[in-house]
This record gives sequence, structure tokens and C-alpha cells, in this order.
Amino acid sequence: MKPIIIAIDGYSSTGKSTLAKALASVLGYTYIDSGAMYRAVTLYALRSGYINDSVIKVDHLVTKFPEINISFVIAEDSNSEICLNGEKVESEIRGMEVSNCVSQVSTIPQVREMLVAQQQLMGKKKAVVMDGRDIGSVVFPNAELKLFMTASEDIRIQRRYNELIAKGSEVSIEEVKANLSKRDYIDSHRDTAPLIQTNDAIVLDNSHLSQKEQLDWVLEKAKQISSSLE
Repeated sequence: MKPIIIAIDGYSSTGKSTLAKALASVLGYTYIDSGAMYRAVTLYALRSGYINDSVIKVDHLVTKFPEINISFVIAEDSNSEICLNGEKVESEIRGMEVSNCVSQVSTIPQVREMLVAQQQLMGKKKAVVMDGRDIGSVVFPNAELKLFMTASEDIRIQRRYNELIAKGSEVSIEEVKANLSKRDYIDSHRDTAPLIQTNDAIVLDNSHLSQKEQLDWVLEKAKQISSSLE
């Protein structure tokens, strides 16, 4: 296959990362978790005391950009794990404290500008799969394959709840529902790079699809597009 860029956008808990990781593994591509990058910045801000009662000290955070080093390493299970200044923080960034603040941090133009520049550098040689909120619209507007993932609200809530419980978090289904509703609204209504479905994106509603069915369907699309470029 000729290398292409696969951009995956969509709402929270639609399985974007799961699909993206599987695609990267099968195709031998690099997987870039853009959402994890925003979560890492959010974790840094929380640890530094720059977020208090949902108020973000933007100026303080921006001045610390040179001290925020985000990277990915390959774990023992062959999946990538995100590191913040050399520390593996994959578990820390998935907790409710970060989840409740990440959408607000991601609305900060300076944060988006910094991370988008890093993401575009990662995709210079193509052969990447990236998921997030603005991948097809902002980060890689010329991506050869764009997907917009969605699923019913009830299924998304249950998926997120199950994920948190499996990781040992003490959380109620009501908290998860409130968090997803809040994030959906902020992601879709922010002034900078809101979550949108681009005209050239293929919609994938995976409410009732298995992970294998999704993977097979997208692989077929990727192969068709790659073949057309040769």
C-alpha cells in the first residue's frame, strides 16, 4: 500500500483510539493519540496549580510551554504510551480530574497551536493514524482517508463507565453522563477548531459493530484509497 494519512474524528467514547491503534498495528503505521496530548497538558496544568475551580491561569500555562515535553513510547503490549517530561502518565491522564478539565484546556488557542504544530510534524512522512476532534479539519485537512465516528449516547456512556471501573475508578454512571454531555458541548461549540464532520469524511456509526467489523470495514476503505493513488 502507498502510505496515506488516516484522520479519525468524533465524539468521546466512540472507540476512536481503539480503532486507530488497531489500524496502525495492522498497517504498520504510527499511531498518534492527539487527545492524550491535550490530556497531558491538562495534567501538567493541574499539577502546577494552574487550574482552580475550573478557572485556568492561561498566561501562567503558556509561559511554561518550553518545559512541557510530550512524547510517545512503545509499551510491552506494543501499544504507544504517552510521557510527560519523561514520565509515563497514561493512567493519570484518563482519570476524572483530567477528564473534567481537558475540554476547557483544549479551547485555549495557544495550546492548540502548540500541539497542532507538533502533530503536523509527526505526519510529514505520512503512514500515520491520528484520532481526535480536529484532525480532518485542522491538523490534516488533506488526509487521504477521513472518518467521523459516532455512537448512541447510552452506548457511549456505558463504554466510558466500564473503562473507568476497569481501571479502578470510583465513579457513578450519572457522573460519566454529565462529563460526556459537558465535553460534547464544549468540543462542538468552542471558537477554535470545534468538533465538526468535514464534507469529505466518511461517517462510521459503531453503535452495533464489533471491533473486528469496524477494523475490516476501514481497512477496505484504506486499501481502496491507497490503490487509487498508485
